[in-house]
Amino acid sequence: MSEHARRPLRTETRLTQSGRNPALQHGFVNTPVYRGSTVVFPTYDALINRRAEFHYGTDGTPTIAALENAWSELTGAAGTVLSPSGLGAVTLALLTTLKSGDHLLMTDSVYHPTRQLCGGLLAKMGITTTYYDPLIGAGIESLIRPETTVIFLESPGSQTFEVQDVPAITAVAKRHHVTTVIDNTWATPLFFRAHEHGCDISLEAGTKYPGGHSDVLMGLVSANAQWWPELRKTYDQMAMLPGAEDCFLVLRGLRTLHIRLKEAQHRALKVAEWLQSRPEVSKVLHPAFPECPGHEIWKRDFTGSSGLFSLVLNAEYTTDDLAAMLDGLDIFAMGYSWGGFESLIVPFDCSRYRTVTDWQPGGLTLRLQIGLEDTEDLIADLTAGFERLNAAHGQKK
Repeated sequence: MSEHARRPLRTETRLTQSGRNPALQHGFVNTPVYRGSTVVFPTYDALINRRAEFHYGTDGTPTIAALENAWSELTGAAGTVLSPSGLGAVTLALLTTLKSGDHLLMTDSVYHPTRQLCGGLLAKMGITTTYYDPLIGAGIESLIRPETTVIFLESPGSQTFEVQDVPAITAVAKRHHVTTVIDNTWATPLFFRAHEHGCDISLEAGTKYPGGHSDVLMGLVSANAQWWPELRKTYDQMAMLPGAEDCFLVLRGLRTLHIRLKEAQHRALKVAEWLQSRPEVSKVLHPAFPECPGHEIWKRDFTGSSGLFSLVLNAEYTTDDLAAMLDGLDIFAMGYSWGGFESLIVPFDCSRYRTVTDWQPGGLTLRLQIGLEDTEDLIADLTAGFERLNAAHGQKK
């Protein structure tokens, strides 16, 4: 190995190098797409004693392994497994760490499908879930029971953007031998190092920034040394692996992840700062802004912000006014997910399912994903939208 190869590489460089080996690929730069179910063995001994890296398609393929290895290197984990979606990653992590009779502590700001998983499949398995205030910090100790085995975090929440005190929570968890699982999709490992902040298992929707082009569904789950064998065992028992083409797309997305994430940060901050000046907006919920709950923790623990944030409109506007604003947008599209190249906007109301914290924003709420379009064009599109909002509101007076 050369002296250059032994030097520690910075993140941007690792993103270009990890998960590929041209020397094993006839000199081609990228790991090819390996498709297949059957793996053939050259001898009886190799077959019986499984003397091969892969034994059947459910073990994975070189394409899948390339992404797993790249993600483990990026996150600093002992190992990574993949799933066909972000929700699949959540399910895989929780089925690895929970069993019948266990108690789960779940942040009240969690991604709504995760909440549905808790009330559905996990409840059927005899697992009890208690929701907690995402801003509870070390106070979570008062909620731990003898049967509590997992604390699930999501920081920031992907609608309301409360930033959790992850080090305080993981410190409490370790004292009580409780496992911590975090959904780190918003920040990615580039802006928040989940394992270094004490989390046992970190998961992400690769659908978002790692894929980056709104053309793939993917979940990534990484674990520390303690939990990696159990995570891999659960994965192997379920064979819940993604397709090789999807892994190829996410590997390709990793090569530009750092550049895209920095641009998402820059453009989102510009649009969010402009929105703060709009008379129609009562509040912008962006972790980089002081009015966002947990902003001081974000400043302490995070190295950047991504392109997703929310805003609250003034109280006088109605859903009819909002429809007039949204229906005429030219660049912003209405659609779920985020992390792609296109800008998105969706209304949301989490007051109907939050159970511990009282979500009363004082007006209609919108979540914005800022893509890679020119910010002046995005601002012009929103300006025209606010004009329609005000015109519709004025017609009722």
